[in-house]
Amino acid sequence: MAMSIIFSLYLILFIAHFIIRSWWKQNRYKSLPPGPTPIPLLGTPKYMDLRYAKRNFTKLSQKYGSVFTIWKKSEPVIVLCGYDTVKDGLMDHAEYFCERPYIPVVYDFSKGYDVNGPRWRSLRRFTVDFLRKYGMGKKVMEMRILEESKYLVQAVAESGGKVFNPTMALSCAVGNTMGGMMFGLHFDYKDKQLHDLLFSITKHIRGFVSPLSTVCNSLPILLKIPYIRQKVFQNTEYILRFVAESVKHHKDNLNPESPKDFIDYFLLKIKENEVDPDFCDTSLPAMVLTTLAAGTETTAASLKFIVVLLAHYPEVQAKVQQEIDEATKNLRQPEIADRPQMPYTYAVIHEIQRVLDIAPTALFHAVNQEVKFRGYTIPKGTTVIPFLTSVLMDPSQWETPEEFNPRHFLTEDGQFRNQLAFMVYSAGKSW
Repeated sequence: MAMSIIFSLYLILFIAHFIIRSWWKQNRYKSLPPGPTPIPLLGTPKYMDLRYAKRNFTKLSQKYGSVFTIWKKSEPVIVLCGYDTVKDGLMDHAEYFCERPYIPVVYDFSKGYDVNGPRWRSLRRFTVDFLRKYGMGKKVMEMRILEESKYLVQAVAESGGKVFNPTMALSCAVGNTMGGMMFGLHFDYKDKQLHDLLFSITKHIRGFVSPLSTVCNSLPILLKIPYIRQKVFQNTEYILRFVAESVKHHKDNLNPESPKDFIDYFLLKIKENEVDPDFCDTSLPAMVLTTLAAGTETTAASLKFIVVLLAHYPEVQAKVQQEIDEATKNLRQPEIADRPQMPYTYAVIHEIQRVLDIAPTALFHAVNQEVKFRGYTIPKGTTVIPFLTSVLMDPSQWETPEEFNPRHFLTEDGQFRNQLAFMVYSAGKSW
């Protein structure tokens, strides 16, 4: 009898604690944007699954407006929709929306050392500085890409004019471009090591939006279970081993007077800043992996989509080819300097990226202090998801948002024009 009374008291106290805590949280978050009602302790797991973000966030924005709240367990997550709202958050309020939230799966392998982790400012600044030194946007980088394109043309020619799948050839071209930049390596297109690396990068990227990773981000303790951890990071571990071997080789052969790639520059940065915790033997492989994965997968996917889309629009393909032929006199490869003479081609490339919508959500942001935003109060540290699909398909910004239409990037007289709503990956401050 006494045990049942004690059990009943504990049960009553637990329920009372749960009710009071729920009331306190509801009161604390009463000024948040509206959104679907969360399940106690679980939040809104259906909407935290980013594989279906495009479908789910579109429906939620239609119901709740351009700013709404979903829940990661008991923590709110704010979603921004539409050009005006995303611009307002990431650009007009950039100083408040510039932090990065803690994402357990990403943090686990990088220890926070990546371009999107808590140390992102100095690491991203270094990466941008390296890209400039390496020649990004300059003639030297253009020559590297044009040289790689010869290998790509050769790989295509080997098909003998027969039907073939260009996926691997395109991926190899991008992989070699990134490989040269990161490791100073160039592979044969049939090299198994290159194929394994490309396959692992693809699986690594997809793994971070898998159901298992989504669950682990909500319940980080699961990452301590060896089987689950192995499933989450099996492809990541392969890439890290590849990177570790390359880093060892670079350390053994480093020439401070002539750094040739990302790893060389990073090793020199470590030597220059021995007391700087952002640049160390832990941050180097994490930075190589994230930069390699982001640059390889997105670019390769874009090229594949370009090939497929142009095959469905032969009239567009013919017009692009005509413009290239006129600019180059059909005597050489097109170059960056030819861009002013190829406004239609440039518009087609931009429109293809808009329609591809390769990143429906930007990398997560977080607010660095309590923010008043569009009539709501967002608490410090709250995660923010910019829904980029809603920007690229915003009917207030695009004449025919649901259709492939190069005219979106052309003036009345056929010249190329920039569009502020062209947010393919993100917007706002880089650091």
